[in-house]
Amino acid sequence: MHFLQLFTLAVALITTVNAQVSLGTAAQYAVLAASAITSTGQTVLTGLMGIYPDTATSITGFPPGISGTVHGADAMAQGAQKDAMTAYTELAALTPTSVLTGKDLGGMTLAAGVYNFASSGQLTGSLILDGKGNSGSFFVFQFGSTITTATAASVVLINGAQACNVFWQVGSSATLGTSTKFVGTVIAEASITANSGVSCQGGLFALTAAVTMIDDAITAPGSCSAGALPPSSSSVSTSPAASSTAGTAPKTVTVTSTKTITDTDTMTDTVTNTVTRTIDGLGVTKTVTRTSTCTSTDWQTATNYKTTTTTTTVSKTSTVSAKCTNSKVARYVM
Repeated sequence: MHFLQLFTLAVALITTVNAQVSLGTAAQYAVLAASAITSTGQTVLTGLMGIYPDTATSITGFPPGISGTVHGADAMAQGAQKDAMTAYTELAALTPTSVLTGKDLGGMTLAAGVYNFASSGQLTGSLILDGKGNSGSFFVFQFGSTITTATAASVVLINGAQACNVFWQVGSSATLGTSTKFVGTVIAEASITANSGVSCQGGLFALTAAVTMIDDAITAPGSCSAGALPPSSSSVSTSPAASSTAGTAPKTVTVTSTKTITDTDTMTDTVTNTVTRTIDGLGVTKTVTRTSTCTSTDWQTATNYKTTTTTTTVSKTSTVSAKCTNSKVARYVM
C-alpha cells in the first residue's frame, strides 16, 4: 500500500474514532418507544421514560416498576424520538473501520472504532472496550438486522472508555439475554427486549415498535461532558453509599407497595412489601432485600391476632414468596 493510501486511511480512522454523535434531548431518557413500553417486576429506570406516537396508556408495569418523569405522546416525547432517529441515521452513515460479519463479539477486546455487521450479530461471554486512556474514545456497532446477547453476557469498559460514547445501531430488533450486563445506548429500528435481570448503562430506544423489560435496571446515557444524569421526578428515594469499583457512588432504591386480600370468611390480610436494591455505578443491581410484613385481621372481633415479618436478601433474578398463616386461613400473598 502506498504512503498516500496509508495516510488517508489513518486520517479516516482518527476522524471516525473521535467522532461524536449527539443524542440531543433523548440523552435524558432511559427508555423510548413508539408503540408500547411493558415491564414485569421491579424494573428500575434511572432517567425519563417516553413514548411517541402512542400515548401513556400503552405503558404497563409502572408501578411496580419505577422511573423518572413519563412523557406520553407530548412534545417532549416527540422531540426525543426525533433526536433518537437523527442519531440513528448518523450512526448508520459512519464508515466502518472493521467488518465483523459472522463473528461473535464475545471474547474480543476492541479499541475505539466503528464495527459493522452486514446482518445479525451475537454477543456470548464478555466484550471488552478499551479506551486506551482517552475518555473521548468512540465505539459504534452497526447491525444490518438484529443483535442478540446470550445469558450472562457482558460489556466491560477499561482504560477510560465511557458508556455515553458507546452506541448500538440496530437495523431491526435487539434482544438482551437474561442477566446481561450491557453498556451503551441501543437504538433499534424496531423493538427491544430486555430479558430478566438485565442491566444497561445507556438508553433503550425503539424507533418504530415496543420496549419490553423484566425486572431490569436501565440508566439513561446522559452527557459525557455533563458527567451526570438529570434528576428523576419519581417517588424513589436515593442515597449515596461507598464508592464502587467503577468510581461512581452506588445508590439505594426503595419501593414500597401494599396489597390487601379479603376472604369470604371475613379474614383480611394486608401485606406491605418493601423492596430495597443497592445499585452500583454501572447500574448493576448488587443485592435485593425484600421485607414482607403480613398482618391478618379478624373483622368480626376487630383484633389483630397474627403478624409476621420476613426479610430475605436474594439475587436480582430470584423469586421470593411471603406467606400469611393463621388458624383459619393459609395463602400465598405475594
